Amino acid sequence: MDEELRALTERLRREAAGDHEFDRMATTRDKDELVAVLTGPGRPLWARELAAFRLGTAGDRRAFEALVLLLNHRDPQRCASAARALARLRDPRTARAAAALATNELRVAYALHPVRLLTELRAPESAPALITALERRLRPRDPYWRVALACVEGLGALGDRRARPVLTAAAGMPRLAPAAEAALARLPG
Repeated sequence: MDEELRALTERLRREAAGDHEFDRMATTRDKDELVAVLTGPGRPLWARELAAFRLGTAGDRRAFEALVLLLNHRDPQRCASAARALARLRDPRTARAAAALATNELRVAYALHPVRLLTELRAPESAPALITALERRLRPRDPYWRVALACVEGLGALGDRRARPVLTAAAGMPRLAPAAEAALARLPG
């Protein structure tokens, strides 16, 4: 976790561009101060992200909504940091939110991190959401093949036998075939 926080801190320090508040936010132990950053008007995105990450990794569920918004952000680095914090937050709403994001066709370009989070969570919602997301990606020349690949890998890691039909279909697609065959080999029965 220290390495993740260090990488996030360095990236956000550059975004803060010398803002005097950055160092205090990066080191404070006052959770209420961090919550005030999340809920206060006019706060810059870097400040909200830092506060949400620190609260989420500390297990403070007041960061949940902000982290879900960041999980669906267009910047992959923000999505990745939100996914890490949500995985550690252990909020029971996380899997449902990640499943909704992973299966939203209007936001499929940003579904990679929700898919990976679902795999990590291993929640009851994980396999059905990954199956649905993968089924939608099994079209010729689908531009979101990385999302499809993450679904295939996730389904292999989850080992849910309900994934057999969709993984069998994925094995017929050149970009997905090696991962799909490996995933199929991991399924029980």
